[in-house]
Amino acid sequence: MRLAWTIGGAPEFRQFGSDLLGFTGWWSVALCVAAGAVAVALERVPAWRPALAGVAWTVAGALVAAAAILLPELVGFLFFTVGPYFEPIAFASRLGCVTGAILLALATARYQRRTRGGCPDCCRTVTPGTRRAAPARWAWWAAYAAVAGLVTRFAAQVVVGFDGLTHDASVIGLEIGLLLAGVLLPLALVHRWGEIWPGWVPLLAGRTIPRLVLLVPGFGLGAGIVAYFGMGMVQLLSGSVSQFSDAFLWVALSAYCVLGLGLLVGSSDYHLRTRAACTACGR
Repeated sequence: MRLAWTIGGAPEFRQFGSDLLGFTGWWSVALCVAAGAVAVALERVPAWRPALAGVAWTVAGALVAAAAILLPELVGFLFFTVGPYFEPIAFASRLGCVTGAILLALATARYQRRTRGGCPDCCRTVTPGTRRAAPARWAWWAAYAAVAGLVTRFAAQVVVGFDGLTHDASVIGLEIGLLLAGVLLPLALVHRWGEIWPGWVPLLAGRTIPRLVLLVPGFGLGAGIVAYFGMGMVQLLSGSVSQFSDAFLWVALSAYCVLGLGLLVGSSDYHLRTRAACTACGR
């Protein structure tokens, strides 16, 4: 599809001029070719190659960044609105791009499990019997850095005022979602009440929280926030025009990126700490 659009002409996209960010025309074709080539290499290379894994994660990240606009669109769906500039073809293209990123990430994780470690069942590298019950200190700092990033973002908005903010429902929903995700989610990743339902939760108090309840939004929102606002920083570097000052935008976008990175780091530790032990080696 990218090749056909590049040669024969892509549909007209009113809002951004393109369905993807950063990777348009032949760059989008090159990105797809790179994803396919890396996926084949991950399947065929029998030994652990850190460089191959690094390239694969980089390409997966580039796919997510290219479809960064998908984040506010999905949030808009949660509020039963698509906004005045919603374009189905662009949305489907971004969704396909992110789907490719997820599939490539899963293939990379499978490659790592298959080629790393000493246990043929789990391929984990940690020493048997060293599983942690408490979060790592670096995860704790990452979680609170995420909260600090959110506080910094809204403090910057207080300084410049709330006049001129968009009234688009999807963007307002994104801000509300970030407020919740930036406080409750990172703290849940490093505190006990993120593993066992607290006593004040009706019907669920004392029960174990399914890992995916935190891991899906932790990794999903973390990656989406870094991609969306990271691309915003790239656009700011390119000289894009905004109603806000460059100083405010740098502070706000950087704070959001800290929030997203904190979620990714905290989710990584939560995953390593709460996954089931291997029945073969005990790791």
